[in-house]
Amino acid sequence: MNPKRKRRLLIVLFLVFGVCVAVGLTLYALSQNINLFYSPSQIAKGEAPKETRIRAGGMVVDGSVKRDTQSLDVTFAITDYEHTTLVKYSGILPDLFREGQGIVAQGELDANNVLQASEVLAKHDENYMPPEVAEALKATGNMPKPEAEVFNK
Repeated sequence: MNPKRKRRLLIVLFLVFGVCVAVGLTLYALSQNINLFYSPSQIAKGEAPKETRIRAGGMVVDGSVKRDTQSLDVTFAITDYEHTTLVKYSGILPDLFREGQGIVAQGELDANNVLQASEVLAKHDENYMPPEVAEALKATGNMPKPEAEVFNK
């Protein structure tokens, strides 16, 4: 092989190696930011990974919100009307957070299947429900009727 071809081959191999490294680093960075949605039923069945960042959602169980008087710690339960999952959160809850409404909490499951939430998201009006929560409730057959339908009947 002449020196000119050898140099071109080395340049091509170097470029291919560089592209492979760049793609690998990009995929690694993206995998760190993936957080999948799990319903309380999936969490109860053990389908959700422990100590991995996930999103869980459902309806806040009436009477389950317990606030610590000395700190911003809040404990509440979410349900898809089949199973219930306990959520612990330390921080200020969204203004629209209330019992009986759909929420999505982002955090990690501990060894006791309690979601240690780092973020809690609440719906932004009375007709909206996060798509993941709506799908989970439809799957269990417990999708609540919109308030407009309830009042019209």
